[in-house]
Formats: sequence, structure tokens, C-alpha cells
Amino acid sequence: MIKRIIEDKINGSIHQGKAIILLGARQTGKTTLLHQLFDNQQVLWLNGDEADVQELFKNATSTRLKAYIGNYKTLIVDEAQLIENIGLRLKLITDQIKGVQLIATGSSAFELQNRVNEPLTGRKWEYQLFSLSFAEMVAHHGLLHEKRLLPHRLVYGYYPDVVVNEGNERKILKQLSDSYLYKDILQWEGIQKPNKLLVLLQALAFQAGSQVSYNELGQTCGLDPKTIEKYILLLEKTFVIFRLGSFSRNLRNELKFSKKIYFYDNGIRNALISNFNPIETRDDRGALWENFVIAERMKQLNYNEIYANSWFWRTKDQSEIDYLEEKDGQISAFEFKYNANKKVKINPSFTNSYDVKNVEVITPKNIENFLL
Repeated sequence: MIKRIIEDKINGSIHQGKAIILLGARQTGKTTLLHQLFDNQQVLWLNGDEADVQELFKNATSTRLKAYIGNYKTLIVDEAQLIENIGLRLKLITDQIKGVQLIATGSSAFELQNRVNEPLTGRKWEYQLFSLSFAEMVAHHGLLHEKRLLPHRLVYGYYPDVVVNEGNERKILKQLSDSYLYKDILQWEGIQKPNKLLVLLQALAFQAGSQVSYNELGQTCGLDPKTIEKYILLLEKTFVIFRLGSFSRNLRNELKFSKKIYFYDNGIRNALISNFNPIETRDDRGALWENFVIAERMKQLNYNEIYANSWFWRTKDQSEIDYLEEKDGQISAFEFKYNANKKVKINPSFTNSYDVKNVEVITPKNIENFLL
């Protein structure tokens, strides 16, 4: 088993009087992680996908839930976002049934978070599980081995099923990108044009790491800009993509409202455009490297509870820095280059205008400085 970073954190939250909410995209290993933690204990597993489970919670009272849970000390509700009024039901269990550790998982943040945040205020620990990370794989089989696999990771990514099934990466990724990836979004009643959602995802894949325009994306997909923005928000809330905004404080020619969009997993990005060519032969290897490193940084910040602001920086005359990070009022600047031999200098117009703590170029040779 590949140990997940948040395993110990979840373990330390058990039986502390609060519900545990575990969020993450489908197929990132939420159920596997919980089996790893609880298989040797008395656990009642309920799946929100099942009609009788949904019915059980529909008009549940504390008396009925107590009778159903019985002597179990742990209750796990998988795919909890599919259960009506799930937040109120989880609150009922947390408040009225003492001594039971409640755990709920969800692959759709925009549903589960909306339904549990208010009812469970002060009553929950919340964790997010991503696909496997560079740090987890280094811990599993060592830094040297994982760095040797970087060309492979840039193409196929870190989904657990992909990592453990060498030779079947393409088949697994196509299945993920064709079905599991948008299942939560397509179940949402506002999505009436799944074919246009796929076109949007493909357009975002081709533009990963580049500035995006909702107007241009709308023309490509045949959708208005407001619908594009709504779809992108949903894709964020289902952990497919994330946005990076532009940094702007002092200079008049800084771009103030631009945004870049990245994929949480390179393999999904490549599956959407049906390109699994080796990294050495690809024209987009710079974009793949940038997407990979920034996505891994997002995982690292989240898992280690590091509170930081993240941006890119660009001016109207196209001066640019790939990634900025501000922690405790201090700014660090990073450039990402797959070719470690290429000479790169951080743009002096930025460092001359702002108080910058750290400036670094991240390549495959020193990636551990940024991600460990």
C-alpha cells in the first residue's frame, strides 16, 4: 500500500467528538484509504449511491438511526453528497448519538460542502484527498526512483489506478476522462449539454498554463461567457481543474484580472486531448512541466496546512513570472523549466518593484526543493 499523507491526520481526529469529512475527485482513493484505516474495526459502511440508503436518511430520526447503527462505533457514509439533506442528518448523528465516529466522503465539493458547512459548523474536521502526490511516491520508493519516473508522470499523472497498473495507463485514463470525471457534474440538474462540457474541457487542456478568456472559450464551445464561468466553477468544485489569478499591486501595466487554469492531474489533461506521446517528443512539455509542478505544490500546501496566496504575474508587454507565493507577508517567485540546462533569469522589473524573499528556477534536477 502507498501511504497517504493525510492518513495520520485522519487517524488523529478519530473519536474526538467531531464528524470527519473526506473530499476528493472520484478514483483518488478515498474508500481505499478508509479501508486501510478501519478494516480491523467494527464499522458500518453505507453507500449514498444506493436507493435504500438514501431512503433511510430521508426521514430519519435519532431513534431510528440509533437502532440502525446499533453497537457499531464507526459509521462511514460513502458518496454522501447523493443523500438529501445530508448535512442535517450528519448533525443529528453527531449531536444525538454519542460514542459513534461519523465519517462522510464525497467526490463533489459543490454539493457536499454546501450541504454540510452550515449544519456542521464547529462539528467537523474536513480533509481533501488528491490523486497520489510526488511527496507520497518519494516516501514510498525513494527520491531517486521517483525522479527517474518524472517523464512518465508528466504524461500519465498520479491517479492511483494508473500508478499501480503499469502498461494499462492509457486505457484507465480514457475510462476516467470519459465517465468518472464528469459524473458528478452531469448529475447536477443545470448541465444540459454534456458534449459542450467536453469541448470546454478539451479547450482548457490545450490552454493549460496559458491565460484564458471566457469570451474566447465561449466562442469555441458555443456557450455564453456566464455559462463558461459556471462550468469552470463546477469543474473546480469537482477537483478537475483549479484557477490561478494574476498578481497586481503597484505597476500600471500589470494585468489585473487575468487567470490561468491548470489540471490537478496531467494524465487527465492528456487523456482529454488523446495525446500520450513521450515527453521528449512533445512541443507542450514546458506546459506539462508547469502544470505538474504547480498542481503538486497545491497538494503540498493543502496537505501540510500551509496558508499561502498563489498567483502568476504578467504585464501588458508580456513580462512574466510563472508562479508567486505569499506567506506571512513575504513573496517568493518561481520559474519552471523542464530543460535544466536552459539559462533563465527572473524578470528584474518584478524584483525591482516588490520586496521578494526568494527567487528560484525549478527544474527536474531540483524539484525536491519545491515539493518536499
